[in-house]
Amino acid sequence: MDVPLTVRAALEDRPVDGATCLEAGAGVGNATAGLLVNGARRVYAVTNDRDDATTVRERIGRAEADRTAVIEADLTDTPLATDSVDVVTAHGLFNVLPPAALPAVIEELTRVAAPGCHLVVDDYDPLPEDAAVSDLFAVENAAAELATGRPALTFYPSAVLRRLFARYGWEFDRERTLLRPVPWTASHVKAHATAARSRAAEVTPELGDPLIAEIDRLVESIGSESVGTMYSVAMRRPD
Repeated sequence: MDVPLTVRAALEDRPVDGATCLEAGAGVGNATAGLLVNGARRVYAVTNDRDDATTVRERIGRAEADRTAVIEADLTDTPLATDSVDVVTAHGLFNVLPPAALPAVIEELTRVAAPGCHLVVDDYDPLPEDAAVSDLFAVENAAAELATGRPALTFYPSAVLRRLFARYGWEFDRERTLLRPVPWTASHVKAHATAARSRAAEVTPELGDPLIAEIDRLVESIGSESVGTMYSVAMRRPD
């Protein structure tokens, strides 16, 4: 099973073998794949996106279906039992959560974590102001705010997430850099542009059409860019 190098690096020092694991915010299942390859006894891949759930199921296939449960649920209210998980991963999760959502998600991850549970948070530092992709992300956020009342992306410094988890009793273990710079490829740029256009299309033409025009301009001018840092923070719930 193909596992991104960032996931391999984030998990290599964690006790995954034989553990019950939770991938919080499964996305396309990158961390689920990493946990399975590293010998997890059971992996719960939780996502509130039906398309992502389908993607994860197809990715793991029948060979790993007996060790994996793909659960469609909100991360603030999972069907997992209290103190039932040995390892929690949040790979690229927090950048898609607005600040107001963080406490409820962290509280739920803490509830399901068993004493001694290991937590791995992989995410992105805020981008430099002069980064070209930051302009695209700003437009994506503007379109999302107009359409839904919440931003699409928020990049939190690792220290911010560390402090938030510490409030719920988690103890810091280690931090490492996964990528520097981060390669925002043409496919990444186009994917964010597609998401931004979709949100812009939900508002009135007077507001949405200028945003779509700016999105198209930015995609053409950016192409791809390598900038910023992706980090991995590991924490542990005391025994």
